[in-house]
Amino acid sequence: MARRQLGRVRNVVTTMAALAVAGALSVGAAHADSGSASGSASGSASGSASGSASGSAQIPLASPRAMVALSLATTQTGKPYRWGGTGPDEWDCSGLVQWAFRSVGIDMPRTTWQQADAGLEVPFGALQPGDVVVLNDDASHVGIYAGGGNILNAYGLGVPVGLTPLSQFDIYTIRRFY
Repeated sequence: MARRQLGRVRNVVTTMAALAVAGALSVGAAHADSGSASGSASGSASGSASGSASGSAQIPLASPRAMVALSLATTQTGKPYRWGGTGPDEWDCSGLVQWAFRSVGIDMPRTTWQQADAGLEVPFGALQPGDVVVLNDDASHVGIYAGGGNILNAYGLGVPVGLTPLSQFDIYTIRRFY
């Protein structure tokens, strides 16, 4: 009985996630969401309506699983920051990102420096919600791009998990996971 109920819950969650992703993609999937972020990106690129970057192959849109990971991470909004925190009651930045992506079946390394080398590199002009953004000149912070120029992150002592304008940081790299 419990197994059947768990299966139904998974089906509902999967359906809700698919509908959320479909809605997000229909609103503006044909273009990169660069929001109002003004952080500096390593390398140079210019996004186009097809999501391609100058001088590179076409960059695929963010995966539905990454969008669900972003959605799961938002359920942690308001929880406190703790260095080394891996949940469920306290988070550090990379612990939150790792948990959200692993929850949707994407193997994610633990530290920001490891996360900076994983996945597919994405130019700033192709930034999409669900992308992992590694921040600061030393790659010491990470969050998940939430759109509108904001990242969802566990920012630091005294600041609960939540949205922070991307413009407050320098971008070290942007990574996309499938």
